[in-house]
Amino acid sequence: MWIEKLFLGVLRIMTPMGPRYIRPPISQRLYLLWIFRHFQMLPLQVLSSRQQRFIDTLCSQRRFVSLPQAGGLDDAPVLGTVEWRPRLGTNDSASCNLAAGVTGGVAGLVDGVRQRS
Repeated sequence: MWIEKLFLGVLRIMTPMGPRYIRPPISQRLYLLWIFRHFQMLPLQVLSSRQQRFIDTLCSQRRFVSLPQAGGLDDAPVLGTVEWRPRLGTNDSASCNLAAGVTGGVAGLVDGVRQRS
């Protein structure tokens, strides 16, 4: 199975518009096998920054395989699946206020424990 993945494998990118498949060169397939050695599906956010840049590079190279060209893509072994979701616009001031509230709450808890001791 590892040999099939190494020579015929594709990377599945789950996007909001549906799955996309990339057939990278063999050296990159070897690295993808290493990334997905324990899990078949990983969100992009859990990958290291180097791995995220690697996936971004693969996507930007436009090596996507379309279904008619794949010729039995359903039978092609999947190296792994990356859940790619666009980052939602966050309100930075709201997240800072939330972090400050959590920090203040934790500091109050610690002070209360110290007073009891």
